[in-house]
Amino acid sequence: MDKQVVLITGGSRGIGAAAARACARRGQGVVLTYQRDAQAAAAVQREVEALGQRAVALQLDVGQVERFAVFREQVQQALADTWGVSQLAGLVNNAGMGLFNPIAQVSEAQFDELFRVHLKGPFFLTQALLPLLARGAAIVNVTSATTRVATAGVAPYAAFKGGLEVLTRYMAKEFGELGLRANAVSPGAIRTELAGGLTPEFEALLGGQTALGRVGEADEVGRVIAQLLGEELGWVNAQSVEVSGGYVV
Repeated sequence: MDKQVVLITGGSRGIGAAAARACARRGQGVVLTYQRDAQAAAAVQREVEALGQRAVALQLDVGQVERFAVFREQVQQALADTWGVSQLAGLVNNAGMGLFNPIAQVSEAQFDELFRVHLKGPFFLTQALLPLLARGAAIVNVTSATTRVATAGVAPYAAFKGGLEVLTRYMAKEFGELGLRANAVSPGAIRTELAGGLTPEFEALLGGQTALGRVGEADEVGRVIAQLLGEELGWVNAQSVEVSGGYVV
């Protein structure tokens, strides 16, 4: 792969944007997706370009599987037009949404939406983009420390992130013959806009449950994602790496 380009879903904010910046610092071009906020995506695109790399922002709702075939064509065109390449060096399944609701109050519509975004979407998007992943490319699925530590109010979210963690191992197993690696990154409490962000009280609570005494920053997770996409961790495969500062140990 002469010019390495990675695709990051949900790259317009939070962990996705941090991963885009980290990849750019490592010399990689970035295709990032956004759902609604084109201005935020454009801002991240400018940040990547300020770091000396090129970026393309494409609109995508990862809950709409029926659009993935068209999206693959858009990615293929962007790779050719912007970088003169035909394949990706990495895929980061990061796009997500939050919901804080006890099991007794979760509606079927909420359950289904979380399922589409956090498990069904990554499954079929990876399937759709598989022909574009170069031999030696890496897949990183962003999961959550809530798969390990039960937190009341996030049961569907955590359950589907747990499914994505299992799916990661199956991707590693089945895609190995294609020369692809697959790993998961499992963030703990991170200061992002997911589910409306953290109130000062909730941040203090989460920080108190973390060995390092604070919540994490998106850039701290983004750097780990970028490393897992790189060659120096090329023998790390089928693993889930918790990036949490020691959350509930």
